[in-house]
Amino acid sequence: MKIVEQIKYPIKQEMELFEEKFEEAMYSKVLLVKRITHYIVRRKGKQMRPMFVFLVAKMVSNGDFKEKTYRGASLIELIHTASLVHDDIVDDSNRRRGFFSLNALWKNKISVLFGDYLLSKSILLSCDNEDFDLLKIISNSLKEMAEGELLQIEKARRLDITEAIYFDIIRQKTATLIASCTGIGAASVGAEQEEVDLMRQFGEYIGIAFQIKDDLFDYTDAKIGKPTGIDIKEKKMTLPLIYALNNCSDKERKWLINSVKNHNKDKKRVKEVIAFVKQQGGIEYTVSKMEDYQAKALELLKKYPESTYKSSLILMVNYVIERKK
Repeated sequence: MKIVEQIKYPIKQEMELFEEKFEEAMYSKVLLVKRITHYIVRRKGKQMRPMFVFLVAKMVSNGDFKEKTYRGASLIELIHTASLVHDDIVDDSNRRRGFFSLNALWKNKISVLFGDYLLSKSILLSCDNEDFDLLKIISNSLKEMAEGELLQIEKARRLDITEAIYFDIIRQKTATLIASCTGIGAASVGAEQEEVDLMRQFGEYIGIAFQIKDDLFDYTDAKIGKPTGIDIKEKKMTLPLIYALNNCSDKERKWLINSVKNHNKDKKRVKEVIAFVKQQGGIEYTVSKMEDYQAKALELLKKYPESTYKSSLILMVNYVIERKK
C-alpha cells in the first residue's frame, strides 16, 4: 500500500464523502465557473490538507465526527485552491501539478475572478452555518500568507534576509495554512481552546518542516518536476544559502550575493552556487533543522492515546520530510 493510501486508510470513507461535499461547496449556476470547477476537481492533488482536518478531528474526539468537520475541510480546500490560483498569476506560472494552470488556459482576468469567487464561497460557507470560530482561524492564516509573500518580495530585493526572517517567512507563507487545518480539525469537534492552540502548533511545526524539505529540493539532482536552482534564479534566500552566507569569508560572501543578485539566470553560475552551499555544509545544517521540527511535531502527539488516527498523523509527519517530491 502506498504511503498516502496508508495515511488515508482510517478516514477513507470520510474522504470519499468529502469530495462530493467539496464539489457542492464550489457550485455555481454560471457555466464558465462550472467548467473551471470541473477542471480543478479532476486534477486535485493528494489532498493532504483535508486529511489533516479529518485525522486531527478523529484523534482529539476519539473517533467522533460532525458535519462541521466536513465544512472545515471544505473551507480549507476552498482557501487553498484560491491561493494556488492567485499564486500562479503572481508567479506567471503556466503549469500546476504537471497540468496547465488556470491562467494558462483562461488568462489572468478570469483566473483572478475565479480565485475571488472561491474566497467568497469559503466566507459564505462559514457564515451560513455560523462557523465563526473556523472562519477566524482561516482568516488569520490568509492575512499571514499575504504578509509572508510580501516580506519575501521585500527581502529578495535587498538580499538581507537572516535565519530568523527566513523562519518568519515560511511560517507565514506555508506553515500557517497547515496550522489552520489542524486547528480547524480540533475546533470542528468542539475541542477546548487550549487543545485547538496545541493542534495549531502541531500543524505549524509540520508546515515549517514541509517548506524546509521543499527548499532542499532546490539542491537535489532527483527528478521532482521542479528544476534545480529555481529558488536561486528567483532570488529566494532559503536556509541552505543563508547558512552558507553566514559561514564563509567576506570575499566568498560578496561572490555569493553578487551571484544571486546579478548572475541568477546564468546556469553555470547557479551550479557553482549550489556546489558552494553544499561544500559549506548548508544541506546538513538544513536537514538537522527540518528534523528538529519533525521531532517537535511528534512530541505534541505523545499526550494522545494510541489510535489509528494518531498512527496516520505520525506517518504523515514522517512522510512530509521523507517524500521524494
